[in-house]
Amino acid sequence: MDYLRNLGSAAVSTLVQKSGINLPFTLGQKVASCETFWVLYDATKRDDGSPVSVFEYDFVHPLNKPTIPLAKNALRKLRTIRHPDVLKFMDVAESESAILIMTERVRPLSAALQTWASKSQQERQDWLLWGLHRVSVALAFINDSAASTHGSVRPNAIFISPSGEWKLGGFEVLSNPKDDNPVLYTMGGLPPGSMSCAPPEVKKNGWSMLKDGPSSAADSYALGLLLHSVFNPTHPPPETAEPPHPPPQPSSRGAIPPSVFPCFKKLLNPNPKARMTPKTFLDTGMAETAGEASGFFANNRLVKVCGGLDNFSLGSEVEKATLLRTLKESASSFPPEFASFRILPSLVTALEYGGASAATIVPLVLQFGKNVSPDEYMNILGPLIRLFASPDRGTRMALLDSLSEYADKVDKKAVVDKIWPNLQSGFTDTVPVIREATIRAIVLLSPKLSDRILNNDLLRHLARLQSDPEASIRTNTCILIGRLGPTLGYNTKQKVLVPAFSKALKDTFVHARVAGLVAFTATSECFNIEDVAAKVIPSIVGATLDKEKIVRDQAFKAMELFMKRLETHAASMVCFSSSHACFVVFTTV
Repeated sequence: MDYLRNLGSAAVSTLVQKSGINLPFTLGQKVASCETFWVLYDATKRDDGSPVSVFEYDFVHPLNKPTIPLAKNALRKLRTIRHPDVLKFMDVAESESAILIMTERVRPLSAALQTWASKSQQERQDWLLWGLHRVSVALAFINDSAASTHGSVRPNAIFISPSGEWKLGGFEVLSNPKDDNPVLYTMGGLPPGSMSCAPPEVKKNGWSMLKDGPSSAADSYALGLLLHSVFNPTHPPPETAEPPHPPPQPSSRGAIPPSVFPCFKKLLNPNPKARMTPKTFLDTGMAETAGEASGFFANNRLVKVCGGLDNFSLGSEVEKATLLRTLKESASSFPPEFASFRILPSLVTALEYGGASAATIVPLVLQFGKNVSPDEYMNILGPLIRLFASPDRGTRMALLDSLSEYADKVDKKAVVDKIWPNLQSGFTDTVPVIREATIRAIVLLSPKLSDRILNNDLLRHLARLQSDPEASIRTNTCILIGRLGPTLGYNTKQKVLVPAFSKALKDTFVHARVAGLVAFTATSECFNIEDVAAKVIPSIVGATLDKEKIVRDQAFKAMELFMKRLETHAASMVCFSSSHACFVVFTTV
């Protein structure tokens, strides 16, 4: 294990030289020395730089030699037992000196428990029950579907993903009675601390007696002890864990929720055949007709949200709407890691389906995406950009209304190649609110539009919109042209601006006329002095007698601005005359 002590590049290269293997990851900091004789490291995946974890087992260390079969069993089981609530196996590097297993990025449960100790009682209870729910699902799968016994359900066998979800690991002794040489029945006591989670029958007769009993018996008892340890971390194990294994007393409940305590007692039943199984514990907790001792999972808000997200595509419109409303109303109350790494990815996935719900999902995605890193935000942008191709007007409006929250994060190529081709259909939409929202969107996207789009395609759309039946659209179109003016090409400015603003001055809507005058003022530097004298002032002067005072006032302001420009320029002109005087000759006919 010395080659990994300092976690330096030299150490890693030494391992490669000795083993001849090509590591699929780059090791980072050591996270923990797991009690199950593994060393846990943070790492990054070589091919894409994504965060992963690496579990290292050192064959050379003398204390590890007796447990080498357990390390190999853990690798074999982790490879074959795939389940959302089981630690996700990704790759492995093996040599004569070590096994290095690459998994999804996780941290030990013990570290997470310390973090959650400072939370409010309700927040902590919600998170613990959610975690126990996931562990129960995993155990029910292992016991029933895989017909196996985990054999080591303890806090050190549980890991926490970036989203805060509990993942079951610690497969060193996981066995099926039909395995070739199942290790649980002969080596179940070798992992450090294994007897702390052993049921009464094992403490009395050894691990071999599990082979002929229910596959869930040992795991049920260990689940009960796990439940006690996470809710009461400062308490000693319950008296029932030691001979003569008396039934749990009410005084041993501690912080265990009252609704869970009856199941807790059944999990710790000394009789393995009468002991509550993880599957029964799970079903009781998920009971919809919740009684006094049931429904503790079904009523947990994190469990409900996860269930709704997992089944979102299959849910009815009413179920989808209820879930999205819950997310919106409770957004600030979810744990940050749960919001960023559990809710957000599920909502982004749901966006891929589009449909009526997308209009509601878009604002939620942006709301939950505020706290993610720039790299992770790129996973949000892709689906958002693709949604511009959706024919659903509600989706389009949601994208346009929220554009200010993500426009600065979209690069120019994506705007030109993916957003603009779909966005421009909004200029001709039959629904006025879509046309108006599209105009407003251009203000945010114009810095990323190409010169060709700005000086040709866009202006053609805006010229048509200046004759739109809706007065507000005509007004906003004029305002937009005024804002775009300084960014247009020289020839485009000379051809477009005066006609566009002059047309607004003839509009029947008073605010459109005001917009035309304001636009003239805002783009004053876009006009050469000859055009000011010959085109701009003649266009404005008539507005000084407009029937609306607001228009007249703005017209005089504009006239004052442009007249000052003329006066300044005229004062700088050179008078060409004879050397001493200018002669004016009057001819009389």
